[in-house]
This record gives sequence, structure tokens and C-alpha cells, in this order.
Amino acid sequence: MDANAPREDNAAGGWSQFGDRPPTAGGFTRPGPVLPPPPPPRRAGFVLTRKAIAGLALAAVTALTVAALGGGAVGAYVAEGARPVPTVTKTATASPVFRTASGQLTVAQVAEKVQPSVVMIQGQNAEGSGVVLSEDGLILTNNHVVAGQGAQLTVKFSDGKTAKATVVGTDPATDLAVIRAADVSGLAKATLGDSDQLKVGDDVLAIGSPLGLDGTVTAGIISALDRTVTSGSGGQDQQLPPGWGRQGQAAETTTLGGMIQTDAAINPGNSGGALVNAAGELVGINSAVAADGVNLGFAIPVNTAKQVSEQLISKGKVSHAFLGVSVTDATGDVPGALVRQVTAGSPAEKAGLKQGDLITKIGNTPVQGGDTVVGQVRGFKVGQQVEVTYQRDGKTSTVTVTMEERK
Repeated sequence: MDANAPREDNAAGGWSQFGDRPPTAGGFTRPGPVLPPPPPPRRAGFVLTRKAIAGLALAAVTALTVAALGGGAVGAYVAEGARPVPTVTKTATASPVFRTASGQLTVAQVAEKVQPSVVMIQGQNAEGSGVVLSEDGLILTNNHVVAGQGAQLTVKFSDGKTAKATVVGTDPATDLAVIRAADVSGLAKATLGDSDQLKVGDDVLAIGSPLGLDGTVTAGIISALDRTVTSGSGGQDQQLPPGWGRQGQAAETTTLGGMIQTDAAINPGNSGGALVNAAGELVGINSAVAADGVNLGFAIPVNTAKQVSEQLISKGKVSHAFLGVSVTDATGDVPGALVRQVTAGSPAEKAGLKQGDLITKIGNTPVQGGDTVVGQVRGFKVGQQVEVTYQRDGKTSTVTVTMEERK
């Protein structure tokens, strides 16, 4: 299937992207509700819906479904070699201590290390967060933080200084963007970790600017991994270029796989901010949160962000993998994604997939529905070989598909 295709069976649910709130004119209160009640869900599942908050221009460009773009080196930002997985130990003191291969750090020490690398981003009528990638001003954030903000972007650093910023590149399909702060040098760039090394239960900190409170730190754990999440409203079932509907209309949903679920408190304004491990390494970009007050947040894995940001910086755009099937949720007793259509000449057709096949596993991920396939394909690289398990006439088979670039 086309990794960039929205699907009409993406139901409206109780999730929301965040970071879509107006900047403050002083004080800490915000008029009106920040997160209005979500519409009732039409079906179960991890589905995120964009919230229409009055007066907010930072509406999420697309929906997010939990699935990752997959790992990959990102030029100067990639640290080579496997990293030790930090763990937390409790001490007799009031402050927890994070134990790493190089010693112990308190939560306060981790926060102090990371805060200079996290910025507030203010637009014409909204604000969010970002993470410094380079000393000369490259900053990673969410696409929905900068979308529609024009050239009126301002970055506020942890020391209170500000700088104007311009967009280097955006990728609505992954909800990521890179901007550049002007006339700056010597910035504290983030240390990038390896999101593939994360385990459920690992301790993490979320750092950003919720509700306009820059430099806010919250603590939690990794609650789950490899979630498929969809945010936005509407959607189509056909495989179309990113952000477009059947007749060229702008689509309002995006499906992503491999998302990191955390219970670290994140709120409007945290979008684009840092999720870091116990060593202070960036492991995710906070991007979506439950809209009904449940403390569930989702972050884009840093390995995905590495891959996307490198392409945005070098080319201004991102190449996405293409499978070439249109899918919907299975309705029988066996969970999976039912193939509704196979594109002629696509990788799926070349591998032998046909209309009516039931995809039950893609790569190493069991398929619960169409969203799983959409999100996983978005996480694959062009040229990557992926095993697809499917059922046809009651018989289970596996084929190897070579992903191609979507034209």
C-alpha cells in the first residue's frame, strides 16, 4: 500500500495533537478550554483526532497513527554503536537516581543537562516546542507546530534569548519539520539516543513548553512501544500522495507506526519537545496526547526523526516507501488488513499479493487492521525488503516485498 494514504475507516476518536494553542499575552491562565471534549469514537483503537480549538492556527496538519518510519543514520546527528539502556534505582533520598553505564544522575541533573537543548517556538497565533540539532540553529519540531505560521516564527531559548526562525523543510506524512534560527551560534545541541533500545518500563523525562510554560519537565515511564496512532479528521481509503484526498482535496489524517507511548505528563505546547532517557539522550519527539484527560502521550521515535531530519536538511523533502495496496480492516475472526486493491506495477503486485488477500503480519509486526499496514509502511525505507504474511483461501503464505519510492 501507499505509505502516505489516509483511510476512510480511520474513525474519529478521543485523541488530539497538541502544541496548537495561542501564545500568551502575560500571566499563566488561558481563556477558554485548551482541550475541548472529543467527539465520541466510532470504533475502538488508538485513533487521534485533531481538535478544532477556537483561534488556534497550530491545528495539526495531519493525523497520527502509531507506527514508526524505522531506524536509520542521520548524518552528523547519529551516534554510532549500541548504547547502554539506562535504568532507574530508588535511593533513600527524596530524589530518584538514574543509573547509567557511566554512573548515576539524579532527575534534576538529567533535566539540567537537557533543558538548554529544548526551545519554545512561537508563531503568528500558536506555539509549541523544538529540539536543537546543531550549534548553528537547526531545530527539530513537529510539522503541525509550524504549519500555517508563515515566516513569523520566533524561537525562545532556555536562557531567555530569542531569535527569528525560518522553515528548512516539513514532512506532513511523519508530522516532522526542521527550522533554522537566524544569527545564532554555540547552541547546546541534543544528544541523540537509540529508540530501538527502549523497553517498556524505562524511565523518561518530557521537556517542553506546555501552556506557554517554557522549560517544563515531567517524569514518567515508557508505557508501550510500537503503537499505531492516527490523528486528524476525515480520511480516505485509497493510496494517495501525502495530505491529499480523492479529488485533490487536502486530507486531514495521518497514520504513523512505531510510536512511543508514555505516561509522562504532556499538554498543549509540548508538541515538538523532547522525550529523553535516563542518560539525557533524546529518544522521542512528543507529538500527540489523549484529549479526554487520560495521561497517555505519544512520541515519534528519535530513529525516525533522524532519518527524516537528515533528508529535510539535505533535500528539503522526504522520500517515502510505497507498497501499492489499498486496505481496510478485516471483519472476520482473524485480525488483519483486507486487500481491497493492488496497484498495477507496484511492489505488492510484483510480490504476488492480490485483491482479497488478508495481511496478518508485516515485517515483525502482527497486523490488527488497516492502520497497522499504513503505519508500518511509512516506517520502511525505499529499497528495504520486508516479509508480508497473508492468508488466501484459508492458506497462509509469506512473500518478500522490496519497497519502492512513491512517485
